[in-house]
Amino acid sequence: MTSINEQPIPAARPVIGEDEIEAAVRVLRSGRVVQGPEVAAFEEGFSRLVDDRHCVAVNSGTSALHLLLLALGIGPGDEVIVPSFSFAASANAVRLVGADVVFADIEPGSFGLDPAAVEAAITPRTAAIMPVHLYGHPAAMDKLMPIADKHKLAVVEDACQAHAAALNGTPVGAFGAGGTFSFYPTKNMHSLEGGMVTTADAELARTLRLLRNQGMEQRYANEIVGANMRMTDVSAAVGRVQLGKVEAWTEQRRANAAYLDAHITAPAVTTPPVAEGARHVYHQYTVRISGDRDAAMAKLTEAGIGNAVYYPTPIHRLKPYWEPDQKAGRTWDLPETERAAAEVVSLPVHPSLTEGDLERIAAAVNSLGENL
Repeated sequence: MTSINEQPIPAARPVIGEDEIEAAVRVLRSGRVVQGPEVAAFEEGFSRLVDDRHCVAVNSGTSALHLLLLALGIGPGDEVIVPSFSFAASANAVRLVGADVVFADIEPGSFGLDPAAVEAAITPRTAAIMPVHLYGHPAAMDKLMPIADKHKLAVVEDACQAHAAALNGTPVGAFGAGGTFSFYPTKNMHSLEGGMVTTADAELARTLRLLRNQGMEQRYANEIVGANMRMTDVSAAVGRVQLGKVEAWTEQRRANAAYLDAHITAPAVTTPPVAEGARHVYHQYTVRISGDRDAAMAKLTEAGIGNAVYYPTPIHRLKPYWEPDQKAGRTWDLPETERAAAEVVSLPVHPSLTEGDLERIAAAVNSLGENL
């Protein structure tokens, strides 16, 4: 039970400091508030996180995925291979362009797409593979990229939880045809709300810029059918401030995770493994609980330790996917996905944690004991 002098430790804590507030106010006072110089500067700054790729800022991570698929020409008749163990936006973006979602199972360690499962899921209609760098751990890009190259498939990286993560020195968002990032307030960095598409292809970047702005580069000179998915300069200004802090925050997250790795000893709890060559940035510190997960979470909550399950229901079991598959007689064999959804719990790892917070988290987890 939480002591009367102890405040609950939240699972996540958005950072909005005086620097962010001052940046937002500065833009509001300037009168240049949409798709102006702050957006361009944010795109230029973010490109340094992704091997100097072209960056196109949009209004959300979901919009980033949606527009990237559109720009690649993916649509009706195509299939995209997606993990079911992810936030629904990963699959929703595929449906929004009219393509079909094909679910493949995940690796138990990284929670990313299992390359063998991806290879088995490829059909003549497959147009793209969408690896999700879940919780901040890079997917197995060293194995997925050769599969994509072999079958001439586009790779669309969902890096919405993985700012500054890398595999063997290559940052996520710099492997495939394009990468996507989210700047939602609880992400490792944010812009209040927003997203970014990254690509090495200058022509694809131009198409993305057209798509986000009603299909026009010059006012009223519409070249293609587009949408309004622009980022505001207020968001970009906040994002620029956060971009200057994300590396220090990342190292703090990694240090917090290392502390928890070393101090969590409860037999019923498995701490998150890290693949060789991977730079895990710990958007979430996600453990596995063997036993009664609900009871474990209740005990942690009683001890004042924030905790959450991301994600309790795999996408293929959500109503918009489950019901059409049932009508079509289609089933998915995803044992690792089902096991992960039943076992995972995310604990606080954000950079606002103190040493005392970390001690409390480890002690509360260890108090769960062997038999849950």
